[in-house]
Amino acid sequence: MAGNVPEAGRTGVLAYRAAAQELHRPPVRRPGDLAVLALGVQDTPYGSARLALAARGVTDDDRLELVWSMRGAPHLHRRAGLPALAAALWPFDDADAARRISGQIGTGAALGLGAFEAAARAFAQVVTGPMAKGEVSRAVSDRVPAALTYDCGPCQARHISGSLFQQAGLAGGVRLEVSGRTTTLAPLAGWPGPPEAATGTTALARTVLRLLGPATPGDVAAFLGTSPTALRPVWPEDLAEVRVDGRRAWLPAEQLPALRAAEAPAGVRLLPPGDPFLQARDREVLVPEKARRSQLWRMIGSPGAVLVDGDVAGTWRAKQAGRGVLDLTVSPFGRLPARARRHLDEEAAVVAAARGATETRVHVDGP
Repeated sequence: MAGNVPEAGRTGVLAYRAAAQELHRPPVRRPGDLAVLALGVQDTPYGSARLALAARGVTDDDRLELVWSMRGAPHLHRRAGLPALAAALWPFDDADAARRISGQIGTGAALGLGAFEAAARAFAQVVTGPMAKGEVSRAVSDRVPAALTYDCGPCQARHISGSLFQQAGLAGGVRLEVSGRTTTLAPLAGWPGPPEAATGTTALARTVLRLLGPATPGDVAAFLGTSPTALRPVWPEDLAEVRVDGRRAWLPAEQLPALRAAEAPAGVRLLPPGDPFLQARDREVLVPEKARRSQLWRMIGSPGAVLVDGDVAGTWRAKQAGRGVLDLTVSPFGRLPARARRHLDEEAAVVAAARGATETRVHVDGP
């Protein structure tokens, strides 16, 4: 009955997500055990994943790999979980596969699952050692059906669909190595081959709900890069419905006590663009004001988010200002409390250390 449905406001939801994602910085543990790595940490632009780990009080370690995963975007993941992740992200059927790659290749998307299978096989054949991304793209393009490629005017060549290329890379056993503006692709050791079918997506959807919930089927599908219709047959059971400011959403039932008890992390966190906290699809919950959402999420070159006591209170950008010096500019949405200003210097030092700088200069826009 509707009267029995728990209710939560945005403050409680943000506190729950911050706790689930360990932004309160629990006692030191191994970096690879970080909760958000169950979904991966997006690395756009390159280096953001390192900053997201630092915001949670840990650093990178050698058990992690950078691969194309959710929606074809580069994410840092635990190496041991990559075969299962590839299967969980594999399209459910031809219609789902076609929807994921429609665009550049037009009717070629109608190949559906066959497109993903052909691209994954081509990756496995081509990437037997470290190779430049452009070299791999040309070789893979030559090995897939012509319908999966398009004419690129600037290059005067035919290229495989960019969305297919990046969404099939993990299934083809490829990892990423980035240095400056250069991206190298290399094989994942002991890769078992492309998935035969989508498996484990239910468990992955539950993980999305645990870390980014309460959320709707549409929110989860958008995060995974599929559609609510395709996701419906594998939608998790034993979920609790929660009303978030009147909107129906769901959470794993066992997480309800954590939602009720959640307290926002005190102090300041400087979250990079693409941070897991910013990956929830209900952006109006994260930042209710439309104008402020447009400042935070841009088509190109998004800033980071300033989290003050668990709420998004502004944006930040950083740039190198000389050897070992990092200039960090904060643009608050309103007046920052004096306590938050004092904590900014501490958090700026965390960002600087993660970027290899030894000195930071913090500037706060406005009064």
